[in-house]
Amino acid sequence: MLPPAARLAARRLLGLASASAVQSSARRLFPSPISSPATASTAAAAATGYFSRSFSSALNYHIDSPENSPDMPWKFTEANMEKVKEILSHYPSNYKQSGIIPMLDLAQQQHGGWVPVAAMNAIAEIVEVAPIRVYEVATFYSMFNRTKVGKYHLLVCGTTPCMIRGSRDIEEALLKHLGVKRNEVTSDGLFSVGEMECMGCCVNAPMIAVADYTKGSDAYTYNYYEDLTPKRVVELVEMLRRGETPPRGTQNPERKNCGPAGGNTTLLGEPIPPPCRDLDAC
Repeated sequence: MLPPAARLAARRLLGLASASAVQSSARRLFPSPISSPATASTAAAAATGYFSRSFSSALNYHIDSPENSPDMPWKFTEANMEKVKEILSHYPSNYKQSGIIPMLDLAQQQHGGWVPVAAMNAIAEIVEVAPIRVYEVATFYSMFNRTKVGKYHLLVCGTTPCMIRGSRDIEEALLKHLGVKRNEVTSDGLFSVGEMECMGCCVNAPMIAVADYTKGSDAYTYNYYEDLTPKRVVELVEMLRRGETPPRGTQNPERKNCGPAGGNTTLLGEPIPPPCRDLDAC
């Protein structure tokens, strides 16, 4: 029997051999150039299912495409460059990277709801960091979309309160009705479905947010629809398809805002204000 040190060395050698084989397979599966932030090992892991299942992003790596390449020209509009200057004014000159998150958000608003790698590179140049520093932020936060989304991006809350209240059924109803998988765009370009972390409406679970970035950074909308059922969420989709604006908030007709169905059973009167001295009389 090998001593512990020898067994450890053997395991490491086997691991390196396995990684090399996986990378070789990835190169056969992905003959097109794979650019930053991806590496061959990242693509290999994706190709072999090495990644754990991700609910927040369908793409754990970047592959160049005609509409998403680092060589594409991209820059902020003049109006948004003024916003960039305002963002940077909040931080010392040697901490420009602190503005990466709001700049990514601004880029997403400008670019129709998603952030191409060229925009990430532009932000890296502005804040004077290596592009990988921006990639790290964009891939960490699920609210940054790194692939194209539909006119209406339907975000299903998937955290515990909504999940217990049936968010998986809501998502399944959306995907089945639209005939797409998560993070795919319908053929007419109208809809895409993604998942989002807690949106703070747990008392009205389950819920979705509908993001519409088509009007740019000055007029994008982010509307919440709560107390959903599979039937009701399909009705909302069809209202959006017809160009209608569904009523926001709770979709339960028996509830008002966050109040209980049927109305309040306690706290029925006007709240008593806190005591306050008459300062003028003092």
